[in-house]
Amino acid sequence: LAVAPDEEYALLRSPDGTERALLVRARIKDVLGEGWTEEAAFKGSELQGLRYSPPFANATQDDGSPFPHRVLPADYVGVDDGTGIVHTAPAYGAEDYELCRSFGLPTHHTVDMTGVLAEGYPGGGTFVKDADALITADLERRGLLLSSGTMTHTYPFCWRCDTPLLYYAKPSWYIRTTAHKDDMVAINREINWYPGHFQEGRFGEWLRNNVDWAISRERYWGTPIPIWRCERCGKDECFGDLDALRERANLETRGVLEPDGLDLHRPYIDEVTVHCRQCGGTARRTPEVLDCWFDSGAMPYAQFHFPKGSPALFDDGRFPADYICEGVDQTRGWFYSLHALSVLLRSQPSYRNVICLGLILDGQGEKMSKTKGNIVEPWAVINAHGADAVRWYLFTAAPPGNSRRFSQDLVEESVRRFLLTLWNTYSFFVTYARLDEFDPMARAAAEPSAELDRWALSEMNQLIADVTEEMDGYNPTDAGRKIEAFVEELSTWYVRRSRRRFWKSENDADKRSAYETLYTCLVTLSKLLAPLTPFVAEEMYQNLVASVDNTAPDSVHLASFPEADPARIDRELAEAVQLVMRVVSMGRAARSKSRVKVRQPLSETLVMTKTAGEAAALESLVDQVREELNVKAVRAIDAAETAGLLQVRLNGSVVGPKYTDRLPELQRAFAEADKAAIAGRMLAGETATVGAFELTAEDVEVAPATDGNVAGVLEGGYYVGIDTTLTPELRQEGLARELVHNIQNMRRSAGLDISDRIVITHDGDAELQALLGDGPLGDYVRGETLAVEASAGEPGAGDYSETLKVEGMELTVGLRRA
Repeated sequence: LAVAPDEEYALLRSPDGTERALLVRARIKDVLGEGWTEEAAFKGSELQGLRYSPPFANATQDDGSPFPHRVLPADYVGVDDGTGIVHTAPAYGAEDYELCRSFGLPTHHTVDMTGVLAEGYPGGGTFVKDADALITADLERRGLLLSSGTMTHTYPFCWRCDTPLLYYAKPSWYIRTTAHKDDMVAINREINWYPGHFQEGRFGEWLRNNVDWAISRERYWGTPIPIWRCERCGKDECFGDLDALRERANLETRGVLEPDGLDLHRPYIDEVTVHCRQCGGTARRTPEVLDCWFDSGAMPYAQFHFPKGSPALFDDGRFPADYICEGVDQTRGWFYSLHALSVLLRSQPSYRNVICLGLILDGQGEKMSKTKGNIVEPWAVINAHGADAVRWYLFTAAPPGNSRRFSQDLVEESVRRFLLTLWNTYSFFVTYARLDEFDPMARAAAEPSAELDRWALSEMNQLIADVTEEMDGYNPTDAGRKIEAFVEELSTWYVRRSRRRFWKSENDADKRSAYETLYTCLVTLSKLLAPLTPFVAEEMYQNLVASVDNTAPDSVHLASFPEADPARIDRELAEAVQLVMRVVSMGRAARSKSRVKVRQPLSETLVMTKTAGEAAALESLVDQVREELNVKAVRAIDAAETAGLLQVRLNGSVVGPKYTDRLPELQRAFAEADKAAIAGRMLAGETATVGAFELTAEDVEVAPATDGNVAGVLEGGYYVGIDTTLTPELRQEGLARELVHNIQNMRRSAGLDISDRIVITHDGDAELQALLGDGPLGDYVRGETLAVEASAGEPGAGDYSETLKVEGMELTVGLRRA
């Protein structure tokens, strides 16, 4: 029996005086109820060594005498339930076994390997769990049962057939890894773990709490343990190679070891017997096989039949491995077996770098289980979206070490967010490159002069440097995310802003520069993506490179990984473009607030930046802001002018609790204060004096004014405002852009190619018809739609026609190829 050494135990007598009980003081009332009288008290440690009569005195010592049952102290004994006294069974529990072993007590089995209880006990000869009721009845019959019931607690079950399992102490072969624990801990620090916390965390803890490695299994299939034990004297002999075994094997069994049909597995190897050198008896192989994880740890050596097959294994760079990757559960499996054997054999790591992956969960974040029915079949997702889509999602969804959700919907979202964006950009290039017969082999020698091209090439070289750094650091997640961010900007900024250069530019040098820049970015992306999305990368490479350059490697996977050119990286330009993107994003939000379409030109955008340097950078790229926001001018304003475009009010949730009784006084002072001055102080990051109060940024809410003709957005210390005043000229230009948009949609509906020239016939509202006549707006509409002619009249019989509605006006338009 085990007791808690530091707890108080009491000896009590029953109310009728006929029985006595010993249990922990904290459980007296719950176990015995009222009326018992305490006769003595003891510390648990004082009970150590006390002998007692067990309910079943079947266990005997080696000489046949009854086993002396004793009380032992154990820190694992709890007092929250039960009696504070725990029955120990060293053959059926790890804690019980360690306790009894520490006191030199033997291990007695009362249940056989099939789970059947031994004869001599109630229920003997039946499955041990089925014997519970018979044991309870026997205790009650003999007056030894105080009470009985059912306790619910965690219990192991077979994952295949769902039957209860038994913990069972058995002899096993061990490697004394505890003797090398300090070496394993120290050498682990030479390994680069990703994520890094696994080194000292999960894996480090496992090493620091190391126990000897039980390497034998009582199974039929596996690597046989090469130990032969003499039947007469019990001497063990281990054979290190086949030649030594052949030399020592008894003559009548050597045939099993002949090269023809050689099979060293069971049952053949078990036929081999060996002559014992110590006593001359016959030695037979111990029947166990090796733990399969021992095989996994021996892989680096066994694959080369070391030491006989490849003595140079440790000299030719094949050991240790540069990199391995597996799931987090392998911290106690493959990661450990590789590490343990390498330290024991070589006193060095088995691998230099390791990526440790977290678990893959279902779409709702639950662990996948056949029982729950939430298994996500990978082939269904691969068949729907492709292997690269699955790879990309798993690479970028979460860093290694973190669990990640997995479902077809999540992979589909990843496809939409990245792979389709990449493919659409690639398709755009291919479409126009074929149309213009672009030859990538006839490259221009001059550096691109367009800032947009220099920016794209700068960002591309920065991407190469970043991806190389992340991949060298075994961080594919951040590498993938940076590629994804670059592709998004390449598509939504570079291609969108360069679109006219590919099909409208009259400057051949400028057009070629755009082609070469985009071509360079796409080829580089195919190489950067090769380790992550091998099939998409190969498809792009074959079309972009292999089909036009017979000197190039046959596959992207045979090409060299890109190298960054630091001279092409322009951080100042990159920061300026990022500022432009931010201003454009805020300007679009301001237009959205005012509900003015982006196609409607406006007169002016007002911009406040944080620094004079930012204002100068913005001025250098002002045309990009003007074009993106469709305004005639961009004007820089200072904090004072911006303050006049803002509204301020007290933040009630802050000043209410802060000033309580003085709140009415503050509200009166604030109502009379100069709001623009308060806004200016807040923009400058300063406090504002209002009457007797000193207000901070938390006390005041500052936002763009909602009245007037300027719609603004204030964000992170920047302000962008759009003047929404519409003049007749601006309105006419807006109508022209709307008309172009509608006619372009008609071209697509009519199935016209992007290069087809057309003839337009129009009839309807006079104001809309005038937009197709002579003059700048007419030239603009015809130029944008590739119309060589536009004339009034009803559409012809062969024309593709639609009635367009623009700002409440109607215009019937017919078009045909010129």
